[in-house]
Amino acid sequence: MFETLTGRLNQVFEQLRKRGKLSEADVDAALREVRLALLEADVHYTVVKDFISHVRERAIGHEVSKALNPAQQILKIVNEELTSILGQPVGLNLSGDRPRVILLVGLQGSGKTTVAGKLANLLRSKGERVVLVAGDPYRPAAIQQLQVLGDKVGVPIITDPNLKPPDLVELAFDKAKNGGFSVMIVDTAGRSQLDDDLMNELRAIARKIPIVETILVADAMLGQEALHIAEGFRDAVSITGIILAKMDGDARGGAVISIRSVTGVPIKYIGTGEKIEALEVYNPERLASRILGMGDMLGLIERAESAFDEKAAQDQARKLSSGDFSFEDLAEMMRSTRKMGPASQMLDMLPGGFGQRARNISSEDVDRQMKRTEAIISSMTIQERRHPDILNASRRRRIALGSGTEVQDVNRLMKQYQEMQRIFKMMKKTGKRSINRLFG
Repeated sequence: MFETLTGRLNQVFEQLRKRGKLSEADVDAALREVRLALLEADVHYTVVKDFISHVRERAIGHEVSKALNPAQQILKIVNEELTSILGQPVGLNLSGDRPRVILLVGLQGSGKTTVAGKLANLLRSKGERVVLVAGDPYRPAAIQQLQVLGDKVGVPIITDPNLKPPDLVELAFDKAKNGGFSVMIVDTAGRSQLDDDLMNELRAIARKIPIVETILVADAMLGQEALHIAEGFRDAVSITGIILAKMDGDARGGAVISIRSVTGVPIKYIGTGEKIEALEVYNPERLASRILGMGDMLGLIERAESAFDEKAAQDQARKLSSGDFSFEDLAEMMRSTRKMGPASQMLDMLPGGFGQRARNISSEDVDRQMKRTEAIISSMTIQERRHPDILNASRRRRIALGSGTEVQDVNRLMKQYQEMQRIFKMMKKTGKRSINRLFG
């Protein structure tokens, strides 16, 4: 989502690095470019105005003039001010008597039902006993969609299309309490726009049961409109948090930067993809780092930890470090890597030059190449996967035919495999010096 903004800001900082010492005119020229980049990204104009003012005040003062590297110091200031705008992380409130009720609200199409499933999956993984309530009897297939998601994550659903939502949630609350559930997530109905009927139904639900969190699910791709929607819900039903869905889209992303500052309501989670696991805890520092092209290595590590089985990961690391790995091991590593999410998101988490170079490679090209490689490996016999050295010309022709690829593709994979073996064996022998030689 931030690719265009990140590119523009990186150009500004690159120009500053070339200048060495910075005059006040240099700072003003750079901040004009930053202002334009933020406005084009759909950041609210009052937020941009305050942000530029704070950065300029610090950038032309003692903090930068005495710095050994003024450009890096300005980048540090921009990072700190951007983090400040994005707000402090505020966790989900799960205090009080059980079941703790989380009410999801929002307009039609914002992704409430999908987020309900994702949130249920996340909380269940943390040891909570979760139940979902299908409080949208109006949208066709809304109940069925929630049931499919519930089955997928192993969470029960409470529904009754004959009951009005306020009566249903009251019934569901009693069932959840008697059933020993710790969290009850209510998926409510939406409307195409803010109206009295929608708000009255939400208020009626709130009168029936105690609610610990009223979370607005907002479509991050709506830009400035997401701000107006958040303000409307905040004024009508006292929302306690926001989940920004569809953060993996191609919108300009300014709403994410603005929404916390303009509404005063904390962002709790962000949706980063279609998979049920694609819901991340909102972390302002790491998000600011990604916007500025500084990467998010902690996020990348966390995704890897959740995707890789610990014992399997240790075995794979041992085989890699020794250079003694087969095509079976390579295929398993690729399957685990794909669990981490779309290639574009992984590339976006790489810092600095690594991320910029990687983004020049199309995410679709990366995914296509991985699928082609898996197809080639799948067309091998067990013996061929475990002992690639036996792959003579006739075997390679058979594998190419079976995988729907060309012999050149099989030859290319063999060459890449042999190169990987060579690199890892060299790293084992020479340690850190070889890593510096490879990536320096």
